[in-house]
Amino acid sequence: MKKCWLMLGAMLFTLVVVVGCSGDVTQDDMDDTSIDDEGETTDENALYELGDEHLEISVFGHYDWYTMTTWGEDSATEWIQENKNVTLKSVDHGGNAAQSLSTMIAGNDLPDVIWLDRGADVERLREGGVLVPFDDYLDKYTNLRDWFGEEGINMLRSEDGKLYQFPNWYNSEPFGNAGYVVNKGIYDTLGSPPLETPDDLYNYLKLVREEFPDVTPFETHVDGQGVNILYSAFAEAQSPANINNQAVPVGDEMTSIFTNEEYIESMKFASKLFRERLMTQDALTQDLDMVTEKVASGRVAVYAAASPTDLARQGHYHLIEDDPDSGYFMIWPIAKEGYDRNEIYPGSYNQMGWNVSVITTSAANPEAVFAFWDWLTGPEGQAVTYFGPEGLYWDGWDDEELPQFTDLYFEDPQGLEEIEQGSASFHFNGNSNFLDTAKAKFEATLPEEQRNWTTHWQYTITWDTQYDATQFLNINPLPESSEGRAQQRIGEIFEEARARALYAESDEEVEAIFAQAEEDAQSVGYSDVLAYQTTKWQENLATMSGE
Repeated sequence: MKKCWLMLGAMLFTLVVVVGCSGDVTQDDMDDTSIDDEGETTDENALYELGDEHLEISVFGHYDWYTMTTWGEDSATEWIQENKNVTLKSVDHGGNAAQSLSTMIAGNDLPDVIWLDRGADVERLREGGVLVPFDDYLDKYTNLRDWFGEEGINMLRSEDGKLYQFPNWYNSEPFGNAGYVVNKGIYDTLGSPPLETPDDLYNYLKLVREEFPDVTPFETHVDGQGVNILYSAFAEAQSPANINNQAVPVGDEMTSIFTNEEYIESMKFASKLFRERLMTQDALTQDLDMVTEKVASGRVAVYAAASPTDLARQGHYHLIEDDPDSGYFMIWPIAKEGYDRNEIYPGSYNQMGWNVSVITTSAANPEAVFAFWDWLTGPEGQAVTYFGPEGLYWDGWDDEELPQFTDLYFEDPQGLEEIEQGSASFHFNGNSNFLDTAKAKFEATLPEEQRNWTTHWQYTITWDTQYDATQFLNINPLPESSEGRAQQRIGEIFEEARARALYAESDEEVEAIFAQAEEDAQSVGYSDVLAYQTTKWQENLATMSGE
């Protein structure tokens, strides 16, 4: 330690002498310059120009399910590699992301970028001193600030006031795809009955079971997502975001989901569908391949999920190849009789979007990495990634800096989908503000039969029926805290109660299950967790209002 301090002192002394002997160097000059590793003076205000040199960025996706495809093998990333001289290199986790990250931290061998959820893991990395703040770059590379905005940036700042996280799928306007998809062929055959209330849905599903015994009446996607969607039908001005937090806002407090009447009523309805075999019997156990096969083949009547458009879009185009009058369509969300249907939200969004990227101190040139990430989230980066290189599906820009789509954009939806799917594993910083605005503006000029299936339903239904849950971001405690440990146990209690309620034989059994779950949750500190969430929620509201 003594040697280190002596060396540091000598270096500082040398710097003072050099500055003092140079009459041509002013304090202002020193504020904007630094000394590089070779002793050369560099201008800190100079922009990093993509393409001037080869830039390789190592990326670690902190998800067990995530696998990066090879950069440069699809048309979008091939263009980026050739024109921006940038290559992304995957750091494999072997199916165990958490263990891999721990090993890299212990070995001081971190990648340049880590792509992960907001929250505890990010804060642990920040507290460990291995993340690079972005504040010095925001005025030099401005796409993030221009498209995300100061309010969003402030919501992502850490406790030290600095920004370390680059958001993915951020938006200042409503977005999202949660809701209900209906099989048009089956619906038309059964006389197109109303599908507005839970009773309407129940009666329709019974009719499907009678007339189409080989079809799943109500499909729920993986992890019972459709069960969560049903909650919205009984909870005016709420959303399934409450289920994720295991807490329901009432007045200015977060309250127990186990005693919430709307949630219990929704689970009674879901249990009724399940025991009468009107819902898939694999609601909590099926994998994505099972759901994909059913939706693609048209063997579902009603399909509800957090983003049903992903599979339904592919299924729609597949079905209409054989029968132009078949396919899928979306309905306005189911609502309990007497509720305001404009206050029913089967899904939620937040301005921060889904997850984030962080740049580590292992990056040789963190500013270069940020410059590329900022370019990628800007108009050109987004247009190339999602619509392909300029000249095929888009050509030039309009006066709002949005791409001008060619006729091929609506003539070849499958080709567009192949481009988007080809680059899907590189969607690290999706700019929903840009993409949604661009697509909606263009689609609005087309007749309905020429519109992209997903964009049409986003434009007419889903974007208007998603709840803004930005205020509930980051309200959960760190896992290692006493509240965090309690919340983990509460989450386990909730998942067990939800499963048991779905399998219940009566409404009374559902009520008893949640009454016991409330008692169990309180015994492990539920009240402390709710108090913590309430405090963080109120802090978010103050931040968002500029206080």
